[in-house]
Amino acid sequence: MTRQLAFDLPATEAFSATDFHPSPANAAALAALTDWHNWPGGKMLIVGPWGAGKTHLAHIWAAMTGAERINGTDLAGTNLSELARFGAVCVDNAHLVAGDPALETALFHLHNLVLPHGRMLLTATTAPRDWGLGLPDLLSRMQSAALTRLEAPDDALLAAVLAKLFADRQIIPPPNLIPYLTPRMFRSIAAARDLVAALDARALAQGRPVTRALAAELLDPGATT
Repeated sequence: MTRQLAFDLPATEAFSATDFHPSPANAAALAALTDWHNWPGGKMLIVGPWGAGKTHLAHIWAAMTGAERINGTDLAGTNLSELARFGAVCVDNAHLVAGDPALETALFHLHNLVLPHGRMLLTATTAPRDWGLGLPDLLSRMQSAALTRLEAPDDALLAAVLAKLFADRQIIPPPNLIPYLTPRMFRSIAAARDLVAALDARALAQGRPVTRALAAELLDPGATT
């Protein structure tokens, strides 16, 4: 079979509120964001596994409040006073500052510049006690943040996420594809992202459309359809 060249073009992900799909798995986190005026101490931490939707929620909150967003690994060398002037700041992947004295110190100072008068949203994969922070004052401030969790996605959320991921890649899946995928895939949004990327890559490489048959070959190479 003649193979097409597969170009690894990045998918354009949409992070607007209209692209977010509410479900019981994310209802608590979404409610916490919309109640940002009443956060205890002006700060909130969203915890969930990689790819669970934390960054999407951060984008929604930033659009809602006019907040500035920054990744935890980008804090060192950033003009923290300039960042804090927005009055609302989101630190994505805040747990990644752990073990780096410069990053930990930067997050500590940013926290003190923004609060108590502003608002700070942080996202992380685990609770602060598990980050491995070396700066005791930073640990105490992170542990004092109200915490909300993103739960494992249910079938409805997985189906909606798959549809969004296909749309991000400008793929129109056949009606039988997503119902076939949801009970067979690992139940996480990160797994959905990887699965859609793998299907797209295989379809490009083989010059075929994304179909249920292609998915069956990927998920179970020995299966017949």
